[in-house]
Amino acid sequence: MRKLIVSALMLASCWAQAQTVDRITDPADWVNPLMGTASSHRLSNGNTYPAIACPWGMNFWMPQTGKMGDGWAYTYDAEKLRGFKQTHQPSPWINDYGQFAIMPITGKIRFNEDERASWFSHKAEISKPYYYSVYLADHDVTTEITPTERAARLRFTFPATDSAFVVIDALDKGSYIKVIPGEGKIIGYTTKNSGGVPANFKNYFVLYFDKPFTYQGTFANKTLSNGQLEAKDNHVGAVVGFATKQGEKVNVKVASSFISPEQAELNLQQEIGNSDFAAIEQKAKAAWNKELGRIAVEGGTVDQTRTFYSCLYRAMLFPRKFYEMDSKGQVVHYSPYNGQVLPGYMFTDNGFWDTFRSEFPFFTLLYPTMDGHIMEGLVNAYKESGWLPEWASPGHRDCMIGSNSASIIADAYLKGIKGFDINTAYEAILKNTENEGPLSSVGRLGVKYYNELGYVPYDVKVNENIARTLEYGYDDFTIYQLAKALKRPADEIARFAKRCQNYRNVFDPETKLMRGKTKDGKFITPFNPFKWGDAYTEGNAWHYSWSVFHDVQGHMDLMGGRDVYASMLDSVFKMRPVFDESYYNAVIHEIREMQIMNMGQYAHGNQPIQHMIYLYNYAGQPWKSQYWLREVMNRLYLPTPDGYCGDEDNGQTSAWYVFTALGFYPVCPGTQQYVIGAPLFKKATVTMESGKKLVISAPENNADNRYVQDLKVNGQAYTKNWLDHSLLQQGGTLNFTMSATPNKSRGTAPAAAPYSFSRDEKSK
Repeated sequence: MRKLIVSALMLASCWAQAQTVDRITDPADWVNPLMGTASSHRLSNGNTYPAIACPWGMNFWMPQTGKMGDGWAYTYDAEKLRGFKQTHQPSPWINDYGQFAIMPITGKIRFNEDERASWFSHKAEISKPYYYSVYLADHDVTTEITPTERAARLRFTFPATDSAFVVIDALDKGSYIKVIPGEGKIIGYTTKNSGGVPANFKNYFVLYFDKPFTYQGTFANKTLSNGQLEAKDNHVGAVVGFATKQGEKVNVKVASSFISPEQAELNLQQEIGNSDFAAIEQKAKAAWNKELGRIAVEGGTVDQTRTFYSCLYRAMLFPRKFYEMDSKGQVVHYSPYNGQVLPGYMFTDNGFWDTFRSEFPFFTLLYPTMDGHIMEGLVNAYKESGWLPEWASPGHRDCMIGSNSASIIADAYLKGIKGFDINTAYEAILKNTENEGPLSSVGRLGVKYYNELGYVPYDVKVNENIARTLEYGYDDFTIYQLAKALKRPADEIARFAKRCQNYRNVFDPETKLMRGKTKDGKFITPFNPFKWGDAYTEGNAWHYSWSVFHDVQGHMDLMGGRDVYASMLDSVFKMRPVFDESYYNAVIHEIREMQIMNMGQYAHGNQPIQHMIYLYNYAGQPWKSQYWLREVMNRLYLPTPDGYCGDEDNGQTSAWYVFTALGFYPVCPGTQQYVIGAPLFKKATVTMESGKKLVISAPENNADNRYVQDLKVNGQAYTKNWLDHSLLQQGGTLNFTMSATPNKSRGTAPAAAPYSFSRDEKSK
């Protein structure tokens, strides 16, 4: 009997792995918002939270397990929920702003977050992008939430009791609240933030209940005042009560605004009005199905399909819309830079060090209109602050390096995104190239050294100097491309053509790695290529040495040619995952994530190396790209709470998966090319904004057949290792023939390689 049971289980497991999914009609229901939530400060499996939101919505909602102010606001292994929070948090490291919480309770009034907390189980939890439900065991209450972009509906199902309450917590750091019983209404504001806000920052909120209050009170700090209808202090909130029958539902409409209380009311009327919970849920689901449905995948396993749509969902959350619609239907925004209310678009909650790589190219390809709005928002940010943002939440934050706004703007414009003031954007980009900013993340730290010496020296107290040198050089390439398109003066174009070659100044021919260099031109000694941080950003020399996106051929020539270059790529996977953490005085989570993945020095959990696998295409060995890309998708992504292998980071790590599953990736934004990998699904249909369809077909695709034998584009044999942007946008067919054995003759000729600056210059 035991043998029969084991055999049956093995057959069931094989069947589940082999089962494929045909084309689906409700992609929103294939998303798992809990993917990546089994994370902590010590180890990130995504560092995500279940965002109950509309695509790119101004406000998200989330269940809250952590204490107020804890960036890890929802963790999968938590036992209790403290409330349901309106959130704007882009990352636990950046934390939240403009947040407030709502919590239903029964029995004794408890407004403190620890005392009101309730046990819950994932078995009694439903999490979808457009709907969330959970049973609060200690209160015998079920909470449901469904969102709009700036508002939401909440529904609480209570037991039979005369002691049903809802706590509205406006949080600390300065807040205000007022209960208006005659209207079943509560208004207030929160100022709680984590930085990057003007002095007059407030998030104004309004709530309407559909049941009269039998109790009302407010609390200030630790004191509850029964019958008191208004409070203003460091930390205030309100408690309203009801007598309910068994299973009675209390409905709440809630909205907020960064502009004014009146705008919060307007947002509520515009987005909810008299629509009931079911209508808002249906509308939110339709919004997600519309956007997720732009890419229809078929023929993958259940897990692959779930992972794909969960990643696509994450790619459509940030940057956040930080604008509102006034009474005349005009786009307006509260400026997180100067505190004024101004016309025009504004987006926020994004770190460009992460997202320039594939998240923004994804928007440029599939969402050009919205991408244009984001570009307008960048121009507005420059006008309102004097600088382009590099990490905004909601205003400038001092985090990460580079001036990668140049890449985002140049890539958008060069790929046809219009409708924004490109000349002002270019002015802002030029300012970055000559100035340090008020924060180390704004402008270019060490810029005078970089411009004079061609690199940022190791010994001038500018940390992460190699990373800065390489990223400034790549950004200068995108400026060079943009300057040509804008017909700027010849000497200006030549300046950036020269600077984009600055990577050569930190290339060490002895180790064939990018190595710190002193002001007098000497490479640092001793040199440990496994040392994290120091000259690099959240990585080591083996990670950052590949950050020559724009001139792989030039980099390859420095190494000694294609074979040596490919061998160096191989080494990343062959080496043991050793590390030197001395710069941090601790093993940071990025190090631990590399160590435990069993892929050598490959650290997919952080961004600098995520493009590396595609570089085999430049070295004439594309089958190695195909092998390792499938390995990463198979081993490092799952539609589960531990489904990522590091920080998800505003959609970047998710966009990598989306692109890679389709079979191509934007290694070098600022060019028109996507480097070919190998598709994951038997079929994918991508609907461009124009309505044109790109059909990616790989009928032989399965767990074994990961190699591309040949490719036909619109029926014609195609031998290059890259695809052109305009070709993809025009729609058509990409027909991949897949096999279990690599084709070592396809894509091997130097002419098949994607763009490199050096090769392009030589051909002129």
